[in-house]
Amino acid sequence: MPEHIPQEPGEFTGRTALVTGAGQGIGAAVATALAARGAHVVATDRDAHGIDELAAAHRGAITPRVMDVTDHRAVTTVIGDVVRDHGSLDLLVNVAGILRTAPVAELTDADWADTFAVNTTGVFHTSRAAAAHMTARGSGCIVTVASNAAGVPRTGMAAYAASKAAATMFTKCLGLEIARTGVRCNVVAPGSTDTAMQRSLWADDEAPQRVIAGDPETYRTGIPLGRIADPQDIAEAVVFLASDRARHITLQELYVDGGATLR
Repeated sequence: MPEHIPQEPGEFTGRTALVTGAGQGIGAAVATALAARGAHVVATDRDAHGIDELAAAHRGAITPRVMDVTDHRAVTTVIGDVVRDHGSLDLLVNVAGILRTAPVAELTDADWADTFAVNTTGVFHTSRAAAAHMTARGSGCIVTVASNAAGVPRTGMAAYAASKAAATMFTKCLGLEIARTGVRCNVVAPGSTDTAMQRSLWADDEAPQRVIAGDPETYRTGIPLGRIADPQDIAEAVVFLASDRARHITLQELYVDGGATLR
């Protein structure tokens, strides 16, 4: 008889997850989805407001911790505390990210450096610290939320796309190095998703329809499924890859963009 593979809703019962960028948007949706399936979630963000609200809405299931992923000492401390307080760290989901848009000719050194500090170096900090604990116990899962911009050039988004591409390849390289220990590393690549980051790009009420339709002048295809994703759509993909249902999946990149990249 094949082994039983746990299914939702309690498939993460007894497991501890750490989610970065959990104060809003995709990070909050991931934290909520994991908690709903039984995980104890440590929700981190550099701003306390969003994660405090999330913890209040899910008392006992979500613990808020202020953490800046660009600060490797803070990351090491928080992950060490999680292992000490909960006995293990079973899941890490890297969601924290920032977006600075500009044509390359107008992109400042600060915008480039800040984007990589959060989107790439932040993933390095958290994944390195988490992997040390996971490999020692011989199990665990890391999921990095990157972007479909990591695989398709975007005008005005060079820093963001490059940082997400770097985070994607880093996650795969880490996954290859530690696969023999039983730790899996995968990437979820969202397209346009209804978050504060996405809405910051919209100038008027017609912007969502323009995103769906595409824009030939910026060499951008539309979204074949005809809708912009909800954060929950991305969270469901993360939950699947983090679950035992995906126990034989590692080093993979799952695009969740409604077909926008035609992959």
